Amino acid sequence: MRPSLSPAEIQAFRARLCRVAERLFAKRGVDAVSMRQLAAALGCSATAAYRYFRDKEEILAAVRTAAFDRFASRMEDAAAGAKGARARGLALGEAHLDFVRAEPHAYRLMFDLTQPDESRYPELQRASARTQRALTRWVEELLAEKVVRGDPLLLAWLFWAASHGLAVLHLAGKSPPEHPLVDTQREMMRLLARGTRSPPRRRRGGRS
Repeated sequence: MRPSLSPAEIQAFRARLCRVAERLFAKRGVDAVSMRQLAAALGCSATAAYRYFRDKEEILAAVRTAAFDRFASRMEDAAAGAKGARARGLALGEAHLDFVRAEPHAYRLMFDLTQPDESRYPELQRASARTQRALTRWVEELLAEKVVRGDPLLLAWLFWAASHGLAVLHLAGKSPPEHPLVDTQREMMRLLARGTRSPPRRRRGGRS
């Protein structure tokens, strides 16, 4: 009779399978990787893999969840080590780019892919929201210090979109080689912060 694994052993097995899956998904593409191939790369049977994950989609969700959590931890640590909203913004920007350079495959899997019915994966939703909160808290500090003006959620998305766009260009080899990536990121954030110091323009009809 096969001995049952302890919770720690189950978690360790799942983590090992996710590490293998991240590498193969990034190298071959998710669609080109089967559960049997994942199991073979790990050195176990496909039956064993199915014992701890329903299907490949659940493995992909677990891989993305772990990546989002690592990314959020890096962002949170950077924010905690900086004093003042301005310094915190620089630290968050550098942490973002550090993660992109250190884990490009994970970053692509986090943002280049979507999964059908992500509500099936509450841990993935939690990890993704954790990343967004790190940025939103910083924007709320900027607002409190009157560095910027506007809606905190909208401004957070604006800063996030700019940083993500720079990261994607870097991963695609399109960032200008004559300008260090960190310097480019700092200048971009400076210009965005400067532009958001003005009050939001009012829409036609008098609505802001």
